[in-house]
Amino acid sequence: MTREEIWQQIKSLGGRDEFVLNEMKRLGFWDTSKGVPQLSESLREQRKELETELRQALEKQAVYRNKKKMLREMRQKRMAEAKQRRSTTKEKRQKLQAEKAAAWAEAQQKDIEWLGPAVSAGLQNKESNVLQLETFGLPVFDGVAGFAEAMKVSLNELRFLAYDRRVARTTHYRRFQISKKTGGFREISAPAPRLKAAQHWLLEQVLYKVELHEAAHGFVPQRSIVSNAAPHLGAEVVINMDLKDFFPSVSYRRVKGVFQGLGYSEQLSTIMALICTEPQTDAVELDGQTYHVHKGERRLPQGAPSSPAITNILCWRLDRRFAGMAKTLGWTYTRYADDLTFSKAADDTRDVNRILWQARQIVENEGFTLHPDKIKVMRRNNRQEVTGVVVNEKLNVPRAKLKQFRAVLHRLETQGAAAVNFGQGQVLESIKGFTHYVQMVNPEKGAALKAELDRILNNPGFKEKHPVASQVDQKEKRKKIATPAHVKLEAAEPGEWWRLW
Repeated sequence: MTREEIWQQIKSLGGRDEFVLNEMKRLGFWDTSKGVPQLSESLREQRKELETELRQALEKQAVYRNKKKMLREMRQKRMAEAKQRRSTTKEKRQKLQAEKAAAWAEAQQKDIEWLGPAVSAGLQNKESNVLQLETFGLPVFDGVAGFAEAMKVSLNELRFLAYDRRVARTTHYRRFQISKKTGGFREISAPAPRLKAAQHWLLEQVLYKVELHEAAHGFVPQRSIVSNAAPHLGAEVVINMDLKDFFPSVSYRRVKGVFQGLGYSEQLSTIMALICTEPQTDAVELDGQTYHVHKGERRLPQGAPSSPAITNILCWRLDRRFAGMAKTLGWTYTRYADDLTFSKAADDTRDVNRILWQARQIVENEGFTLHPDKIKVMRRNNRQEVTGVVVNEKLNVPRAKLKQFRAVLHRLETQGAAAVNFGQGQVLESIKGFTHYVQMVNPEKGAALKAELDRILNNPGFKEKHPVASQVDQKEKRKKIATPAHVKLEAAEPGEWWRLW
């Protein structure tokens, strides 16, 4: 049969299966006495699946024939999937951030875990050496919360005082300059009241409890410039040296190391060091607002009550090395803050040169610098001074200063306090302070000066004739009054008498 005839029969019989069955019967491949074969259930399912796959394939084929439509549908599908993924990721991230924020807020009420990018690395180390702290007789704190409780401040205030800000609109320090005796100016950083109170607490509860070297006399309870000068009394040769930029040369890292060396955890040491140091900043004006911008590593402020005690602890090894060297060479050594003093009963030029050379090596090895312009070698035939106290024959105040002070008392009696330019601050308090200073160095002369001052102040007509002006008025009048040179005393270095009173 031709192809057309076959197609005609297929159409007349109603399908290809019927045509095939009919041909099998006609050709003898199928027994005509038997019924028409029926497909099994499994074959029907397979046929149904194949027909479904064929239909889907035909649909895909129809889609693929339109390339632009296909690409658009694929792109839309990808965008929908990406949008769904972004939405899911955003929900997860927001949930995680909310959980972190809640955990952080809860942790902030119990601990301090962040104080700025440059200083927070060790705040997770919270283990203190309790045995060492107890050996040194230092207080042991139950973490940061115990430390804040002992200071009687909240964790938020402790965090505020210790936080290391890169840029800030406020500062914890008021900076000003005072004139030096040798010329130039010294920068003073006075801490704000709350920070100063925290520094005082550390000074009393921690720093003052650390045992210092016996050669240290500056800012040490029960020691003074007198105890510093007494060991050098009657020496043939006295050598004075000065450490350059003593407080500013002590960095935050060294202060932190002091507290860690005592046994405190790195977390507590970090907080204590931040309280006791100041950042180096520049004041920048922007849109009428002053910003304090960080420009260098934190350092020990000159003006904080805790700074001298920290340097005394930091210089323990320096004092030990100097004391050992002095003992070996037959010298005596003491230190008052940044003033180093050596003395010997016999004058030997070779020993002097050796002391100077070895002192420079030890100072540089300990991270400090000797001031090249403040090295003095004083022999017995000249006036020998140690921290302002004469030590030639007996402890005494320099004769020139006593003479100047007597002139001050005379001017006070004849013209009143408003006509006297003496010391810094309130005139009468400065004058009383100097009499106490002289009495501490030379009790006999000090008692005489104090009696003279009491006589002047207790004179019934003194207050009526010369009323004491207020401190503000006093400063204004000092600008107008030209006080004779023999009445003025030189500006004091830190550690001298009116720093003590």
